[in-house]
Amino acid sequence: MDTTREADVRQGVRIEVVSVVWMVFEMVVSIGAGIAAGSILLIAFGLDSLIELVSGGVLLWRLRVESKGGYVERVERAEHRATWVVAISLGLLCVYVLVTSVYGLITHASPESSPLGIAISAAAVLLMPFLAAGKRRIARRIDSEALAGDAANSITCAYMAGTVLAGLLLNSLFGWWRVEYLAALLFLVWLGRETWEAFEEAREGKED
Repeated sequence: MDTTREADVRQGVRIEVVSVVWMVFEMVVSIGAGIAAGSILLIAFGLDSLIELVSGGVLLWRLRVESKGGYVERVERAEHRATWVVAISLGLLCVYVLVTSVYGLITHASPESSPLGIAISAAAVLLMPFLAAGKRRIARRIDSEALAGDAANSITCAYMAGTVLAGLLLNSLFGWWRVEYLAALLFLVWLGRETWEAFEEAREGKED
């Protein structure tokens, strides 16, 4: 492995470590705040973080395989498995967004006021785009479709955090509880395309 690629892989390991640590924190705080406030949406956001955690954990494993000087064949196998896990996690995110949004609209489950929920979602809005940009940059350098897919997961997390934050604030101030669900449903257009591309890449990797 050349020096430049080795440095990029190490940087990828570092950014995935940060991502995994944050997802553990986000999951615990979101679910805890959701239970305390009786908010289905915050609990759902915490479950979304769990999906992100699985994806990030697999990517961290894939990058560590290469950083430790694994054989080319082993790195390729790790990349292929990671690509499939990312594709499946994106698919689960689609289901999560659809089911949560439709359920909320049908049951009129308006978000509860939760200062802790507002704080964690605001932090995710700021942090996740930064992590996504770093993952995309490194993915291009080391030609990792799995890492690029994980970057899409991070953008999804940022968007969902934004809709949760908007829902909590607008519902608290004006009673506009439908905003969060409608924005999430519109986002499925982008998320569905990303998911399709991720599965196409995973299938192409299998054929290769």
